[in-house]
Amino acid sequence: MTTYIIVAIIAYLIGSVNFSVIISKKMAGFDVREKGSGNAGTTNMLRSVGKKAAVITLVCDILKGVVAILVAILAGVIIKNVNKSLLVQIAALAVVIGHTFPIFFQFKGGKGVATSLGVLLMINWQIGLICLVFAVAIIALTRMVSLGSVGAAILYPVLVLFIHTNYTVTEGTGYFIFSVLLALLVAFNHKQNIKRILEGKENKISFKK
Repeated sequence: MTTYIIVAIIAYLIGSVNFSVIISKKMAGFDVREKGSGNAGTTNMLRSVGKKAAVITLVCDILKGVVAILVAILAGVIIKNVNKSLLVQIAALAVVIGHTFPIFFQFKGGKGVATSLGVLLMINWQIGLICLVFAVAIIALTRMVSLGSVGAAILYPVLVLFIHTNYTVTEGTGYFIFSVLLALLVAFNHKQNIKRILEGKENKISFKK
């Protein structure tokens, strides 16, 4: 039990390092949460700070998910008699929760999409790439990042039901339950976006800027 708790705490703390806030203050002199949508994520960085800052934020947020899963995998190798799959799942949820509710930034963070992508690519690169391509396609067609993000989140549990290979850690079960929890977390973080989409009022990004 101690191992699971320690991994969860480490993953949460990794997620709590909010690069959008750090980078916006460094590059633009303000907290990105004070601009635009108020969200500490890549899309608001793009709108409020610029492309370079958005790309750096995106890469760093993805890497948070990657590092958290690596920590879980390493713990599973070092510590005996633990469920390696459960360790990975706990770390995955904890890092996204940390990104959403960062202890270092007044518990006001991003929506966890990029960090979730890092998690997915580490757990199963095939599923991660499919979700990424699906999200990009939806965003390209609708110009709504939120719709692509929520759509990919919904697709994830469906893919887990049908794809049973290429998992980094295969010991144990429960990936479907985990995938539903992660999808619900991402969807919950987009609840206001979903409301605006249904009302036809969701903001769209411009590919020309």
